[in-house]
Amino acid sequence: MKYTFLVTQKCNLSCQYCYIKQRSNRMTRQIAKRAVDFSFRNTPPDEPVEVGFFGGEPLLEFGTVKEITNLFEDHPEFDSQRVRMTVITNGTVFSKEIATFLGAHNIALGISCDGPPEVHGANRRFRNGRTSAQRVEHTITLARRWLPTVMVNAVYGPQTAPALPRTVDYLSSLGIRQIYLTPDFCASWSPAEIEALQGIFDIIGQQYAQHYLEGDPHFLSPIDSKIAVMLRGGYDPTERCRMGRGEFAFTPEGSIYPCERLVGDGKNEHSIGNLDDGIQIDKLLGHCVPAESLNKECASCRAREFCMNWCGCSNFFTTGFYNRVSPLQCALEKATLNTALEVLQTLESKLGPVFCEHLSGVPQTNSMLCRGGNVP
Repeated sequence: MKYTFLVTQKCNLSCQYCYIKQRSNRMTRQIAKRAVDFSFRNTPPDEPVEVGFFGGEPLLEFGTVKEITNLFEDHPEFDSQRVRMTVITNGTVFSKEIATFLGAHNIALGISCDGPPEVHGANRRFRNGRTSAQRVEHTITLARRWLPTVMVNAVYGPQTAPALPRTVDYLSSLGIRQIYLTPDFCASWSPAEIEALQGIFDIIGQQYAQHYLEGDPHFLSPIDSKIAVMLRGGYDPTERCRMGRGEFAFTPEGSIYPCERLVGDGKNEHSIGNLDDGIQIDKLLGHCVPAESLNKECASCRAREFCMNWCGCSNFFTTGFYNRVSPLQCALEKATLNTALEVLQTLESKLGPVFCEHLSGVPQTNSMLCRGGNVP
């Protein structure tokens, strides 16, 4: 079960591809407490609870992040082995006080950085137009010094996708070993740009394999996630998108959304209810097409069980429907699967079975054991 707390929709950046509309608001303690209660009340006893602090820029309201953390830890159903918390930041707000709190409460840190300064600065700028690249690089350096593990998420679009291999090298040079590569599904991708994705991921696969062979494995989300899925024989039902059933996002005012990426201005048709009146799950149907109108090619595709054709928000941003797959999503899935299979076969032919952690569901473990990992 995944619960995202938008502690604020304020932000000090003006990223071109941001899907959250900026508003000057903050989640109150009253709203937060009800959202925490909702989280425990709606999670089956045998399922873990994943809590994400999001925004806007959540660390602009660091006091609220601390308050919600305490509400979780003081809840009678809290179990530190069951509840996992993560804060996602744009990397421009950070301090030793923040790092100390995150470390003390076992809150994972994810920093958004799109790559080298010229790549990062293409989209992620302060509201006055100044690039945030230098500030973010400094934050990554400090975070690695003060915290045991740091994750970085790089968003790429049609213009920056060709630079993904350079982005991987750049983040690696900063000591980052857990790298997430996220496509901008809101962008307009041409057929040629979509077709080029396979070649780009082929290069990333070669980088991945080389790091492994050098004894310095990196976690790269498109590759490691697919290796894990292939070894397990497909996505488990609990891994698939359960928007509105196993995934919820709370706005500062208490509205409930099926995914944080659909919040927008916090007042749109994707809302499925609020903390006052509860949820109306049938609202999801308004953005779904009938079964007979779905992608027929998916039904006969050999990669269907290994494909994220079920990602509701990605589908919506590219087709306008939660359950219809776009050519971009299809091409990405094929490219990452092809690359992951090539990496898997190459490394296991040379090193033997090295992906046991992937089979057990913790593919990040390999990167934590590397010689150049995020160890202070």
